Amino acid sequence: MARGLNSVQLIGTLTQAPDMKYTAGGLAILELNLAGNDHVVGSDGQLRELAWYHRVSVFGKQAEYLVDQLAAGTPVFVEGRLNYRAWEDASGQKRSALGINAVRVDVLTHGPRKGEPTVLDARGQERLKNALNHVTIIGNLIRDAELRYTPSGDAVTRFVVAVNEQYRDRSGQDQESVHFVEVNVWRELAESCAELAKGDPVLVIGRLVKDNWTDKDGNRQYKDKLEGSRVEYLTRGPGGGGASTRPQPAQQAVGAQRGQQSRPSPALDIDEEFPPEEDLPF
Repeated sequence: MARGLNSVQLIGTLTQAPDMKYTAGGLAILELNLAGNDHVVGSDGQLRELAWYHRVSVFGKQAEYLVDQLAAGTPVFVEGRLNYRAWEDASGQKRSALGINAVRVDVLTHGPRKGEPTVLDARGQERLKNALNHVTIIGNLIRDAELRYTPSGDAVTRFVVAVNEQYRDRSGQDQESVHFVEVNVWRELAESCAELAKGDPVLVIGRLVKDNWTDKDGNRQYKDKLEGSRVEYLTRGPGGGGASTRPQPAQQAVGAQRGQQSRPSPALDIDEEFPPEEDLPF
């Protein structure tokens, strides 16, 4: 498995005052709800502003230090990592979520921004213009990538990356955890990534977004995933990284000469828009 990399950087404003909690063992946990606008080029080549809302967890002494410095509308910089959790709910259904654990939080000013630095959403919450939403991961695919097409003809490839993380627990023992990150890439990049196979090591750079859908009981569900803007293929190297399972170019040419063809990609009905602000979970 490739040596994992798991990095998140956010700059946004708090939508509300932070929420402080303590575990049974006395560990402080501060929950921050951040919001911002990203600039993204759409399929029509036009620049669009897209809203994002993410929850960040801060732990220990840093949480206790920050709680009195933060309020609704405060701009902050967050450096952290994605945190994958899986559990069973009261009905026995398997659930999972991708959160953000902060390792550093800095309080900011609005800096050199001209005009109004924030916009108000439908709930009257401040959302930072020209925010930052940057995620970088390195890991291995847990299954083959899947290429689909939207009804409008845009290509989208989905794959899941397992990011391993090594750390030392409080008792001094070395531990390892794995975070599973679902990735979507679009258009030309999607078609280029369609060849990715189970086990392939990749570096993915992108932005964290919320997918949303209505379940069979009519409840709105949300899922964080990475919208990739850049994907690099890794090979085994001096650092002990993973080995790609993808055929080399010469092998691919042989396959083409034998008349092998890829399977047709089915159409996919995807809601590309961010969920309405009034339906957000916070």
